[in-house]
Amino acid sequence: VQLQASGGGLAQAGGSLRLSCAASGRGLSFYAMGWFRQAPGKEREFLALVRYSPSSTDYADSVKGRFTISRDNAKNTVYLQMNSLKSEDTAVYYCAARGPGTSDFPFWGQGTQVTVSS
Repeated sequence: VQLQASGGGLAQAGGSLRLSCAASGRGLSFYAMGWFRQAPGKEREFLALVRYSPSSTDYADSVKGRFTISRDNAKNTVYLQMNSLKSEDTAVYYCAARGPGTSDFPFWGQGTQVTVSS
């Protein structure tokens, strides 16, 4: 499984960005997909997860109500819609994938930088 994240950039506080994660490989529709981020000097932080069937979701409290994860299995793409951005959302954002019935994420994208200016 290979993952390619894109869509990062510069946004103003209160603005929005949408990240995409294009996946390639077999059986991707059965994989749970997640988004994480890592800010300078901080540990990697889980943000959101979307399961394969049904497409139920989980969110970290820090982004609940502001970020929305979704997936398009036909396009093998996962999205992270980020609204009401804050300066503390500045980080490198990573998408990740895990197989059915597993808890670890063995597959990671390369990361995309999000910078929010206040």
